[in-house]
Amino acid sequence: MALYFTDVFSGSADWIVTDPHAQGTIVKVSQGTGYVNPKYEYQYSLAKTNGRLLGLYHYAGGNDPVAEATYFLNHIQGKIGEAVLAIDWEQYQNAAWGNTNWVRKFVDEVHRQTNVWPLIYVQESAIWQVANCANDCGLWVAKYPSMNWHSWQVPDMQVNTAPWPVYTLWQFAGDDEDRSIATVDRDGWQRLANPTGQVSSQPVISGDPSGSSISSDETWTDNLGDTWHREVGRFTSNRPLTLRWGALPTSTAIAELPAGSVIDYDAWSCHDGEVWIRQPRSNGQYGYLPCRNAVTNEAYGTFSE
Repeated sequence: MALYFTDVFSGSADWIVTDPHAQGTIVKVSQGTGYVNPKYEYQYSLAKTNGRLLGLYHYAGGNDPVAEATYFLNHIQGKIGEAVLAIDWEQYQNAAWGNTNWVRKFVDEVHRQTNVWPLIYVQESAIWQVANCANDCGLWVAKYPSMNWHSWQVPDMQVNTAPWPVYTLWQFAGDDEDRSIATVDRDGWQRLANPTGQVSSQPVISGDPSGSSISSDETWTDNLGDTWHREVGRFTSNRPLTLRWGALPTSTAIAELPAGSVIDYDAWSCHDGEVWIRQPRSNGQYGYLPCRNAVTNEAYGTFSE
């Protein structure tokens, strides 16, 4: 049986995320290097809770492609290996439209950091702009019979995919709801998300928040190359701090925490001049907080077991 997908952005209604006609949902995460979909975490969680196959995409802004790839990955820590990744290559708000090397550089950087090749979303008439990615990435091609095709019935029309032999996804309807059909099955979709079976769906950490030296068998490296160590403890801040969705100063903020806030954590990492701790949250998600200056060793609070 064919698989069908919706794709959603901040303006999409919840019913599109969970439309029963489709088996999967692809959520917009980011655009350029300065925008994150404010509903992305909610939409992703809603799709996951409803048992959907999962995807995440970045909308190209045409800035430095390596910077945009890193910006995208910084906001999807914990989901790599679980969701298929994609780059949305369109003309609107894209300063690099027509550049045949931009997407190539973007997907190379994503692969370098994650060992995953993203899908490439592009309209049929612009496939030539991304043709140099055909040997590595799957094609998500857009072609509609009209903007009024408000139906899950797949239109009877030819779709050019050259130099790809076949599309992975064909977006055949837009306007009221983006609808796509896939040529892969569920196992194939999961292999696109995690082709080697070695990509962790959890981010990883390194560095003892208390400042002491510890050793642990539960040590791992995340998709950004940072090493993490398992340690369960409690941290009480002595100053205002920002809790984030990723362990980077550029990661999206979850909340501004006042002095005296208590965070229960399960792992820590030392990188980018800070020691970070990981807070388990609902739905298998995590928050991240800097707890110590890794250069001066100044703690931002106290630690207890």
